[in-house]
Amino acid sequence: MDNSATPPPPLDPQLPPGVRSRMVPDVNGLAMHILEAGFETPGRTALLLLHGFPELAYSWRKVMGPLAAAGYHVIAPDMRGYGRTSGWDEGFDVDLAPFGYVNLVRDCVALVQALGYGKVACVVGHDFGSPVAAHCGLIRPDVFKRVVLMSAPYEGPPQPEAAGSAGLGAGLAELATALAALDPPRKHYQLYYATRPADADMREAPQGIAAFLRAYYHVKSADWPGNTPHPLPGWSAKALAQLPDYYVMPLDRTMAEVCAAHRPDAACSWLTDDELAVYADAFSRTGFQGGLNWYRHAVAGGNAADVRAFAGAPFDVPCLFIAGASDWGIYQSPGVFERMHEACKGFAGAHLVPGAGHWVQQEQPQAAVKAVLDFL
Repeated sequence: MDNSATPPPPLDPQLPPGVRSRMVPDVNGLAMHILEAGFETPGRTALLLLHGFPELAYSWRKVMGPLAAAGYHVIAPDMRGYGRTSGWDEGFDVDLAPFGYVNLVRDCVALVQALGYGKVACVVGHDFGSPVAAHCGLIRPDVFKRVVLMSAPYEGPPQPEAAGSAGLGAGLAELATALAALDPPRKHYQLYYATRPADADMREAPQGIAAFLRAYYHVKSADWPGNTPHPLPGWSAKALAQLPDYYVMPLDRTMAEVCAAHRPDAACSWLTDDELAVYADAFSRTGFQGGLNWYRHAVAGGNAADVRAFAGAPFDVPCLFIAGASDWGIYQSPGVFERMHEACKGFAGAHLVPGAGHWVQQEQPQAAVKAVLDFL
């Protein structure tokens, strides 16, 4: 493994000291952009950090240095469909299979191998990166020795009796009519994300992409007082209507319109205007469709079909859950958080971090780092 080569000039202007940016070629058909810390010392154990939507490798900037200081080589890629990673099919009318769990795990394995490793000490996934991290542990426990899930709980491998299920997409489709019949009528955000207009709605938001992202990040954080999460009684329209409107949206609104109503008056302490500009510049270049295609594959039942081969398989790797105490993501899928400790045989507990919402590793990075290092 050669981590001593002179790196190219940084591709991201706001990187903390000790974090570098580079491209890794030939990663399951991708040229993958990664950020890394702790690369100076050979022979270190690796940690792999997987972001969610709408995020980037840059979302891990605050935790990479402290994790590297604990002795690890910390690696955070721009995932397939995001940022400076290239080689994925762009647009709406594409094959969605590459955006499913199994191929995303293949991306992770190929990246680990391209960097010269046979295994990593832990894979950490946030938001949509969380189920990808979980499936890394399910499919390749020889490579991914531990798993940390952030914000999105995992209900474990499918049970044999459910192996023929049409999956999440079917469940959401059944709810669509009931949600639309509510007063006021609503729609589920994942079904919205699967529609053709969703990308343009956000990329061409009337308020501008930076203002849209500022409000999106704000409304899902602990800064927004409306985030008071609690368990929901089940998968009914009435129960899901308790979720904020960024999860169960007004039927006639786009996500940009939903977020415009929640735009903060000023920048927040955990995401400066300069940091926000990194996201705005990236999504101005790529749009959101690459990330939205992850949702489309899931809503269509693709992920459920992909993982049927693992029905009844054990999920034995040690597993930790971390989320902000103000994160509705814990409960957005009713019952999953409660089932996680039984489904994950190596479950090591859940940390709900005060003062953080959905973006826990950015809002409270010190607490996130401590939880990960204590687990390791």
